[in-house]
Amino acid sequence: MRGVLPRLVIFDCDGILVDTENLANRRLAEWLSAAGYPTSFEYCRKNFSGRSMASVQKQIEEETSVRLGADFVERWNAGLPDLFAHGVEAIPYVRDFVEAVRSVGIAYCVATSARVSKMHITLGQTGLLPLFEHAMFSSTMVGRGKPFPDLFLHAAKTMGFAPTDCIVIEDSVAGTQAGIAAGMRVFSYHGDPYSDREGLIQAGGILFDDMRELAGLVPIH
Repeated sequence: MRGVLPRLVIFDCDGILVDTENLANRRLAEWLSAAGYPTSFEYCRKNFSGRSMASVQKQIEEETSVRLGADFVERWNAGLPDLFAHGVEAIPYVRDFVEAVRSVGIAYCVATSARVSKMHITLGQTGLLPLFEHAMFSSTMVGRGKPFPDLFLHAAKTMGFAPTDCIVIEDSVAGTQAGIAAGMRVFSYHGDPYSDREGLIQAGGILFDDMRELAGLVPIH
């Protein structure tokens, strides 16, 4: 299966294109703890990475008596420009892989739990925005976010490809589960020391820990 030439490459954003997961999950742990849901950065990093804030809020309020407030998601998104104002780094060597995919004419897009407005901030900070402005998909466009397959299926359908012709580049367990559920091959990046490597394996991803490895795993020539 690894050797099949993809027709569409779907990139996750946070943790794949831009190094934002640790910043975001540190703030999330602070916010949740302050709201009466005592938690840690490590817990958030493992359990909430790759998820939309709406789905995180829904889970917490369904499982506990904690109420984060009707404006929780809005407040979270309003704070993102400040959170990322001090510079967001691109994931090392990911631009090289995107450029390689682009140069051989394989279609590609970004599909993420984050809002398009957040992508404009983070991809803009890293200079990657011009590479992805043509095709940006957010979980706000579908009924269910990751780990459900809806977002990736929506991206594939919109771009005009069957799920079996697509591959997904992910770093979260929820995203890997979503890609597998969509019937796509998923390449799961665990280059961050906080990555849940075992979780990614269990979810069915093809693991790699350096973006320079991807060109060898994914035949794009």
